[in-house]
Amino acid sequence: MAKTDSTGSTWRYRWAHRQNERRQRTFREADEAWRRRDEELRRLRALAESFQGTADAGDGLPMELAPGEVVFWTMPAAQLVEARHSPVLPAPELTVDPDRSGVRPRRPDGLKVTDAGLAVLTNRRLVLLGGRARRDWAYGRMTGLAHDPAAPVTLIQVLDRRRTSGLLLPTGAVADFRFKLTLAFADAIEQRAAVIAELDELIAEHEQMQPFRPAIVTPAQARLSEVVPGGRRTVAVGVAIALVVPAMLFESDPPVRPGSEVAAAATPASATPAPRPVAPIVQVETTTGPKPRRTTPPSGTATPSATATQSTRSASPQPTGERRCGAPANPYGYDYCGGFRIRQPAEGICDYFECAPNFWSGRGYLVQCQDGMVSLTGGQAEPCAGHDGVRRTVWT
Repeated sequence: MAKTDSTGSTWRYRWAHRQNERRQRTFREADEAWRRRDEELRRLRALAESFQGTADAGDGLPMELAPGEVVFWTMPAAQLVEARHSPVLPAPELTVDPDRSGVRPRRPDGLKVTDAGLAVLTNRRLVLLGGRARRDWAYGRMTGLAHDPAAPVTLIQVLDRRRTSGLLLPTGAVADFRFKLTLAFADAIEQRAAVIAELDELIAEHEQMQPFRPAIVTPAQARLSEVVPGGRRTVAVGVAIALVVPAMLFESDPPVRPGSEVAAAATPASATPAPRPVAPIVQVETTTGPKPRRTTPPSGTATPSATATQSTRSASPQPTGERRCGAPANPYGYDYCGGFRIRQPAEGICDYFECAPNFWSGRGYLVQCQDGMVSLTGGQAEPCAGHDGVRRTVWT
């Protein structure tokens, strides 16, 4: 026998089961993505502390190392590219960006491949040992550095060379090369501690974005609107139509009394239903006997179906983009990224966020508490009381 609640229905249990499955699936996806980035940041943090080269790594290379120069990294499948029109590149920065998901194996327009060979990264310079010649980029003479965010290309400008050039690498080696180049340049200017401090900030910021496990939804939280096919959207469309139709009838022409002269003149022998209200026909009597003329309504009159369609479209909330900054997916555009404070949230917010007890009794703006619940106590004397204080604001 199926379970029933106090009303004797089972749809509440089915609704709670679907909601719990959806929430758990969304949480697992968000938690997996969070853990992958956390592991990558911590791996880079450990590499930044232990990163060092050895002079023995240069043995066998067709180049001579300067006194005190050590090799950090080598890549045999590098290509030398040159820009046809040399742009002005930004100054080298100690910026760490571990996300390389947007890099694609392509060569941007305006670049031409002139050579290929072995790329060598040392603590003093970047060298390409090509088949035609050798190309050096010394850190001390470097004036510009740019990594293409969509292609595996790094362009470099130096003082002793007019044309801008750089390396085109395999896609799988891009992230490792760019991070080690940043560490090598930081060592050259004695600023490796700045790179480690930036990674610590990225790790601390990422810890604040860890998703919370959602609370279990109970059958008692189901609303009657869930029984209607389409849910709240269907109810909203029905309300809009109920408001539009009486207004259209009120603004239309009054009915004509049967048997009157106007009704007799307006009703031809073989009448067909018209798509919209038609103005009454005016019969003009003359002595010469011309035929009666009919007056037609002006063109461009809005039809009831068009008005109802516009109301239906405006009644349905449209989904927003994917910018959420850790907030759960929702059709209202609520996120943790920034914008405007929310003092009157949508009625269905608790279907997507975990609402605190007595949520609707709050008189402030929408905030997320430290335990992951959302509350309407932002800006009050004791926001998120009983939930360890405020963690961040919910924006729209």
